[in-house]
Amino acid sequence: MSVRTLPLVVINLGGEMLYILDQRLRAHNTSEDNSEKGVWSENDRKRVMNDIVGTMFSKAFMDELLKPQKLYSHKALKTVLTRLAHASIMRLNTASMDRLYQLMVMAFKYQVFLCPRPKDLLLISYNHIDAIREFVKDTPVVVNQVDETHRKIIEVYSSLSEGEFQLLRQTLLIFFQDMHVRVSLFLTNHVQNPNGRFALSTSGPLPHGIDVPGLIRTFGSTGREVRRSEFPTGGSYSSPIREGCFELHGDRVIRLGMNMYTVNHPEETQTSKAPPVKTDDTPNLLAKEELNLLARLIGSMKAENEPKAETGFRINLFTTDQEEEEEEAGASCGAEEPAFGVINIQAMQDEQAVTELARIAGQFTEQQEQPENPSGDKGDDLLAMMDEL
Repeated sequence: MSVRTLPLVVINLGGEMLYILDQRLRAHNTSEDNSEKGVWSENDRKRVMNDIVGTMFSKAFMDELLKPQKLYSHKALKTVLTRLAHASIMRLNTASMDRLYQLMVMAFKYQVFLCPRPKDLLLISYNHIDAIREFVKDTPVVVNQVDETHRKIIEVYSSLSEGEFQLLRQTLLIFFQDMHVRVSLFLTNHVQNPNGRFALSTSGPLPHGIDVPGLIRTFGSTGREVRRSEFPTGGSYSSPIREGCFELHGDRVIRLGMNMYTVNHPEETQTSKAPPVKTDDTPNLLAKEELNLLARLIGSMKAENEPKAETGFRINLFTTDQEEEEEEAGASCGAEEPAFGVINIQAMQDEQAVTELARIAGQFTEQQEQPENPSGDKGDDLLAMMDEL
């Protein structure tokens, strides 16, 4: 098991979490059907992104994360990512975070499966970091945090050998092997089977430095080539793609790790049923299909601009007019329950939220104290450090 896997897992899963949150907040802010349009402003969206990214890329957190250590369990990682999400004005309950975590894991698992070379896991991570940097581009302090972390990642991983990268990839595959959650976006694009397993293509461009298969060369005793023959490969392969840039800025070449919830990732998000979209910032309608369930779990959001004003607002993400009527009817008469539970995402840490967070942290601590989990102390240290941020 590689002891360098944890930082890449947190960065990539955190990037996928930010993709989903950003896409939902943008979709609400541009919705013409939402009667509360304008309540959730662009500044509020930026505040959420800045808060989460600022916590995720803080020096103390990343220094602890980059220490050589074994990969955490799914439960421990979910706890860490919950703390990151709660660094903003949002509050998610256990059910919504469970679903969000499943989407993050399946997206990263798909990227690991398609990764051309083990070393290209860095390029996937850099695509996530580049996108995160773009989210907070208007906040120089947070951008500097992202850049500093990126430099540390380059410093730590640039010296790893091909064998160490292969071990890192193998550690990730073992970590993902029992996760087979069906994602409608993948099912629609026919890259995932109904049983939750991915359907990988045997065709396409080859990794950098790899020859196109199908040719057998025979050499004589003098070392000279004496004969060539061909064989069917069972796939259609093209010439190797050029190598991506492993520096702080540059063309990563591969598109794995980019935001698949927007249309600037056509090979993974567009199908013949997708309507034409003019701008890259327009949310992909196919992504909405998968996020509908998550929206039903999240439900609503409250926020405060002034602590003493006690003025909040409610936002329904992906809520149709019929669902809004059901919610209003349920609230007025109390006789009928809405089609789904509404979870309030509050701007302040009220007693209920603090109690729930303490309970989750307590479960994490109890799990880490079990003898079979060797990473318990490290997980406790990391969470304790997050409490101090």
